[in-house]
Amino acid sequence: MASTGQLLRDRLLKRLADSAEPPDYQRLAADVLGIRGAPPDLARRLVTQALVVEDRREAWRRAGERICAAAPATAGVYVLRDAEGRALYVGKANNLRRRLRAHFADRRWRALKPAMARAADAEWTEVGSELEALLREADLIARLAPEVNVQVGAPQLDTRAIPRAVVRDVIVVVPSIEVDSAELVAARPDGEWLIQRTRRSGADLRVHVNRLLRFFNSPLRRGFERAALSPVIYSWLADRGAGATRLDPHDGTASRLRARLAALLSDDALFSERIDQRTTR
Repeated sequence: MASTGQLLRDRLLKRLADSAEPPDYQRLAADVLGIRGAPPDLARRLVTQALVVEDRREAWRRAGERICAAAPATAGVYVLRDAEGRALYVGKANNLRRRLRAHFADRRWRALKPAMARAADAEWTEVGSELEALLREADLIARLAPEVNVQVGAPQLDTRAIPRAVVRDVIVVVPSIEVDSAELVAARPDGEWLIQRTRRSGADLRVHVNRLLRFFNSPLRRGFERAALSPVIYSWLADRGAGATRLDPHDGTASRLRARLAALLSDDALFSERIDQRTTR
């Protein structure tokens, strides 16, 4: 069944095809759009805009169908882009397919921000934990400066109610979207952060522990990640992540840290609450 907008567009196109040249835009505006008394230039713009908006709506609807058909029903972070590849919006969701369907629902069109009407493509990264989603979303917003997201700058510790004891060098172990792996999230009070995926078998643990120790101890401490997002980690640890598994990177030698991480990674109970909604529709 055709929408009201489609019917309006069809009426305009038919009247334009049947009209003499140049078209009487004032009459078209009055008869089809219900706008009487508009000056000639304004009437022409109103008719042209009505046609363009409906053309854009159809392209937006088709893009939404294609994007949602490809999106997984898993947790993740996504970027909506226009036809030229410019980032329009960054978001996160427990179910990417469901969230993207909501973005492209017909009822959203009337109140849609103009920039979002240009959405033509999307990309996403699946995640295994809430903390990873928060970090990847904040990092993408900082790096891409998407047009629709509110740009508030990097998070600051002094603007957040975080207990002082939480703000310290820390390694947090969280589930990964890959069932045979885990994510090691490192944070420093100066704002720097690091996330790396390591296999639960411990096969690459030596390399990753060495990188973690460089992150915390090297005099060349900067340059691991671009945006200073460790306040996001500390806020999560102080609230929803209060029970998360965490380690002090300075508690012992490198071999002791490897041994402690190996023990954690082999514990199936640690990963029993991995965000994974592959069967959700």
